[in-house]
Order: sequence, then C-alpha cells, then structure tokens
Amino acid sequence: MISIIIPAYNEEKRLPEALNRMLNYLKKRKLRNEIIIVADKSKDRTLEVVKYYSKRYKNIRYIYNPKKQGKGYAIKKGVLASKGSLVLFADADTSTPITELGNFMPQIKGYDIVIGSREHKDSIVKNKLISRVVLGNLGNILLRLLLIKRIKDTQCGFKLFKGNIARELFSLSRIKGFGFDFEIIFLAQKKKYKIREMPVSWTYCDGTKVTWQSHFGTLRELFEIKLNHLLGKYRI
Repeated sequence: MISIIIPAYNEEKRLPEALNRMLNYLKKRKLRNEIIIVADKSKDRTLEVVKYYSKRYKNIRYIYNPKKQGKGYAIKKGVLASKGSLVLFADADTSTPITELGNFMPQIKGYDIVIGSREHKDSIVKNKLISRVVLGNLGNILLRLLLIKRIKDTQCGFKLFKGNIARELFSLSRIKGFGFDFEIIFLAQKKKYKIREMPVSWTYCDGTKVTWQSHFGTLRELFEIKLNHLLGKYRI
C-alpha cells in the first residue's frame, strides 16, 4: 500500500483538482492506497473541502492542526500516521503531477528514497520564478558547504520513501518550516540511505506559499539543522 501525504493550508481552490487527479490516477493504476491530508487552520474553506472528500472516499482521511504550524510539521504528522509500505508526499498545487509516480515506483525497488529534481538534465520546468532561481542557488551553495552532498534539488515537493524509512526519519525531524526537506535528506545521508534524484515535469502554479521572507526563513533553518547536529539532538 502507498500512503500519500498532502499538506493543506489555504488550499480551498487547488485541493479539489489535486485530489480528483490523484483519485483517478490511483484507480486507473489499481494501487492500494491511503491519502492523508494534514490541514492547518486556514483563512478559507480548506477544512470544509477536506471533510467533504474524507466523507465521500474511504481511502481519504485527515488530520487537523488548530493553528498554523508549518509545512514540515504538517508532513511529519502525516508521515507518522501513515501505514503504507511506501510513503509519498506531494504538494496540493500539483506543480509535479501525480502521473510522475509511475516513473518513481520502479526506482524505489533499488533505492530507499526517490526525489523529484527540477535540476535534472531531463526535467521539464515551466514558469520558474527568478526569485526562486536566485535564492535557490544561494541556498544550494550553503547546503553543499554545510549539510548535504551530491543532491542538486532538495526542495521539489514530490518525494517517495520506503515507508519504514520515512517514519524513522520524520520521527527524528525537528524543523517545522520549509527547511524540513534539508533536514530529512541530511538525516538520510547520515544514515547512509540510498537516494535517487529523478527528472520531473514541473510547472509553477499561482498561489504559492513560498515568499521572499520564507526563503530567508528556510536559510535560517539550514543553520538550525547544522547546530542541532553539532549538539547531538538527532540521536544518529
């Protein structure tokens, strides 16, 4: 069984399309699945949408956070509640379509983690923002200096794990914001898990939660991860 984790904050408009695409794809592929939506308290009707889908479909359930905690916190809760032998987390904006899962599934047999990479030479990337390119390049330089080796794109919101490994890594995680991707890959490399970067089709979608301010917050979390490691907080 595959568990799909979707963080949802102010996703009233985009979530129905994402769920409909996933449900159709999973039915067509005949994949036994559970979809876990982790909904932070939102300013729109996200919770009502989540409740509607969880009542209509037996394979969909949700976790509600009564206040906004951050993407890393949301995905951690979803992963730790999962039961699948495989765990995928995917963004509600469908920047990376669920159909990419068909390319990831054969690869996970020989790897522990398969991650989407917009920097892969075979990826198709559309409408990427200049601000993301500039700040992303700065972040990648710091990443290679401080934390992570060889990985070209840590932040693509489409990652597939063997289930027991996902639950182990997220049980160790401490970062609540967007920097959780750094942390999880850092922990995976420390534990010598095999990671495969895969090309993806990726399109920027309106309504992104990533702002200039959140970029700088994520860079701050990078240093927090390094400090956590030096202080022995990860129990590796």
